Amino acid sequence: MTEHENIPDSGGVETVNLRDALEERYLAYALSTIMHRALPDVRDGLKPVHRRLLYAMRQLKLDPGSGFKKCARVVGDVIGKYHPHGDQAVYDALVRLAQDFAVRYPLIEGQGNFGNVDGDNAAAMRYTESRLSDVAKALLEGIDEDTVDFRETYDGEEKEPVVLPGGFPNLLANGSTGIAVGMATSVPPHNAAELCAAALHLIKFPNATPAKLVELVPGPDLPTGGIIVDERDAIVEAYRTGRGSFRVRARWETEKTGRGGYRIVVTEIPYQVPKSRLIEKIAELMLARKLPLLGDIRDESAEDIRLVLEPKSRTVDPLVLMESLFRVSDLEARISLNMNVLSGGRVPGVLSLRDVLRQWLDHRKVVLVRRTQHRLEKIAHRLEVLGGYLVAFINLDEVIRIIRHEDEPKAELKKAFELSDIQAEAILNMRLRSLRKLEEMALRTEHETLEGEQGELRTLLASDKAQWAEIAAEIRETRKTFGPDSELGRRRTSFADTPKVDVDIAQAMIEKEPITVVCSEKGWIRAMRGHLEDAAGLSYKSGDAARFVFPAQTTDTLLAFTTDGRFFTIPAERLPGGRGHGEPVRLMADIGEAEDIVALFVHVPGARRLVAASDGRGFVVAEDEVLANTRKGKQVLNVKLPAEARVCARVAGDQVAVIGENRKLLAFALADLPEMTRGRGVKLQSYKDGGLSDAKTFDKETGLTWTDSSGRTWTVTDLKDWHGTRAQAGRLPPKGFPRNNRFG
Repeated sequence: MTEHENIPDSGGVETVNLRDALEERYLAYALSTIMHRALPDVRDGLKPVHRRLLYAMRQLKLDPGSGFKKCARVVGDVIGKYHPHGDQAVYDALVRLAQDFAVRYPLIEGQGNFGNVDGDNAAAMRYTESRLSDVAKALLEGIDEDTVDFRETYDGEEKEPVVLPGGFPNLLANGSTGIAVGMATSVPPHNAAELCAAALHLIKFPNATPAKLVELVPGPDLPTGGIIVDERDAIVEAYRTGRGSFRVRARWETEKTGRGGYRIVVTEIPYQVPKSRLIEKIAELMLARKLPLLGDIRDESAEDIRLVLEPKSRTVDPLVLMESLFRVSDLEARISLNMNVLSGGRVPGVLSLRDVLRQWLDHRKVVLVRRTQHRLEKIAHRLEVLGGYLVAFINLDEVIRIIRHEDEPKAELKKAFELSDIQAEAILNMRLRSLRKLEEMALRTEHETLEGEQGELRTLLASDKAQWAEIAAEIRETRKTFGPDSELGRRRTSFADTPKVDVDIAQAMIEKEPITVVCSEKGWIRAMRGHLEDAAGLSYKSGDAARFVFPAQTTDTLLAFTTDGRFFTIPAERLPGGRGHGEPVRLMADIGEAEDIVALFVHVPGARRLVAASDGRGFVVAEDEVLANTRKGKQVLNVKLPAEARVCARVAGDQVAVIGENRKLLAFALADLPEMTRGRGVKLQSYKDGGLSDAKTFDKETGLTWTDSSGRTWTVTDLKDWHGTRAQAGRLPPKGFPRNNRFG
């Protein structure tokens, strides 16, 4: 017999399919989490716990102008009457609503230790005190005027609001985050004045485009400031779909420390990044040697944030240093946007910026209509009472007689003067001191005033246009209260483009100094300090002489072009010093024993070079394409023996001049040459004997220049006799051209 056979067939045991039971209970849990815990209502931007906190504080009369009460008292009322959950969870929610670094427009004004941006916790609830802020007052305004529905609390003993009147665009202004079952929400804070401007525009133009709304609401306005560095198109798309993200960077500036030194001061950090954790993370990266440009970090914060970053060297570019920090630390953070909220308090869904503002405006219209109807009911009741009072004053003696002598004065009053039950009751409850003549005049004045107000309210209810005008007036007042002129309303987060900085940490560590590169005919290379004006005094090894001498910087990259058509990359900072005769260049690049250096020059990003071989073939190549990553270099110009690479000239102009060993000169348009990354190229000039001697580019307007053996410079502008098409033979050069067939 198994243990299951012991279970009796009767006795209240019900057999349930496990799958059905799990599905039913999990769905109930999911709905409860979505509707009553994790997602905010689009109308007032609050979750139930926050709404109950504000309502409980209002019931305790903790208005902005009143005194503070202990937070323990508030939490006790909330969990006792409205929210039967843990006291610490409720207190944490209260604390967050009071932190000006956590919410953009605090709903609660705190007194005591409510935590800080370092991530420290607030003091215990028995020590702290709180009251409502002006923003919370705007959210609650009109709640006693039948503007929203109420429901029974969990125990049925109290009533709580389903939603607040929401006279403030709280969902977008303060944002919200939450994780439900199968869905989440993340709405960053925005600027209230900008939201009001967008709402006013939406009232006037209900079909406003996302791009127009983004002009009015350019992006989040975070409590801790910072700089948003996203493209405008990406921001528009995020607000159009309700999903996206924003890159937020810390705000920083440089301070001079004298003698060419500086330090970086961070004054604002990204939203929801604890300062202490940020510093700890950067310190860990420094210990791991992942931030070689950073020398030290100090926290000099008081009430305002002040993080001091000391560079490793004063030659480090501040932009490069900060870019390296943005890449690996929380000085740059990504704030997500997922406007998944409850529409009508019931239906979860991702809304666009326009939809969120539209539903808030629709809620404000419902509140206005209900408030107006409530006021009309109050006026109608008061006018009815005033009508009874006026009858009593006109027939005062008879009223007094009935009250003194009749057994049922209420019934007699109703019968004698055709009064309603409310009017008769009001007359019976009237005080004797109200029977003065002056009181009768006041009643008539009040009656006339109320009738005038009643007419205005009925006109308001009858006109949709008038209702939107009233709502617009209320929003303008909100915008004025929380406008850019106020300390609370001033925009804190700014916008900027991402700086185009190529972070090469190894390059950034090099101290930029002027040098003169010297390379001899036999390939010995060195770097002399400074830019030498006269290189004639330089010494070389016996039998050697100068080949390349030119100015550069230690941060430059040198390119060497050899006779086999290869380019080699040599960092200038690796060159040996100027003492002695230097070192063979072959120690820095694997140049073949049989090869020679044709050209050695400083790499200029974006520049182009004309490369050609002795067989007269060549092409144009971009310098950025010839950079080599290894010592073996990069093959660019393909040459066939016995030909060899002979020319590597900077492209500057629109014409090409070519001269052969046969002393024939040809000029043609640069456009006839292709731009390639590798190959043999095309024929520049034809030869019956010999080969290419030299080539250069020039501008047709300024003419062709060359330098003779005496150092004189010649310029010829009229080259029609030598101008032709590519691959022609050419003719003898003009008078004065050097005998070595080189342009100099």
